[in-house]
Amino acid sequence: MQRDLQPVTVNSIAYPVNETFESLQGEGSFTGTPAVFIRLQGCDVGCPWCDTKHTWRRDIDAMVSMEVINAKTGEAVETWTWFDLQSVARIVGSTRARHVVITGGEPCQFDLRPLIALLEAQGCRVQVETSGTYAPQVSPTTFLTVSPKWHMPGGRAVLDAALSRADEFKVPVGRQADIDRARDRLAPFDGVALWLQPLSQSPTATALCIEAAQRYGWRVSLQTHKFISIR
Repeated sequence: MQRDLQPVTVNSIAYPVNETFESLQGEGSFTGTPAVFIRLQGCDVGCPWCDTKHTWRRDIDAMVSMEVINAKTGEAVETWTWFDLQSVARIVGSTRARHVVITGGEPCQFDLRPLIALLEAQGCRVQVETSGTYAPQVSPTTFLTVSPKWHMPGGRAVLDAALSRADEFKVPVGRQADIDRARDRLAPFDGVALWLQPLSQSPTATALCIEAAQRYGWRVSLQTHKFISIR
């Protein structure tokens, strides 16, 4: 059973990290951009198709050392540990990328402002990827990607506070109803880039996305990192 774990050092700011790695952003507006990814542990949204289900639980039995996390090479395992601000900053500073993607899990469970402030002070641009089910606590210049997860098993509602802050929408599409919902629910936010992302690289879902993009003037995001076999 998952336990609501807190950092051991009460007076420090720390985040539960599943992995960090340098790659290319494969989705949305920054497709092809060199980036360093900070993947946080913990998510209660419960998307059935999620390809990072190993980040859902934050159990003490899966807590390991920072050295173990830093040595990960893409294993989809539940291991995680607390990283303080300086540890994250050192990892980012050791990479070539100046674009940082904070993802998960669900990163907006946490107040990300202290971490983002430090990364931006290092000259980085920060992008946060969220389901829209938590109010984002980010800096004014953070690029917020909202992938709205409506009616998921976790029972969390997509919040207007997240939708109204979005710099782009990335909508997972498996069937026509997903497109219809995006059209209806995101209409008030006209002007924000809207990407349709086919689930599981399905040809049927891809065809739906292409047709809807042509019809409504939206865009299609194809998870290019999977096509070229990178993380």
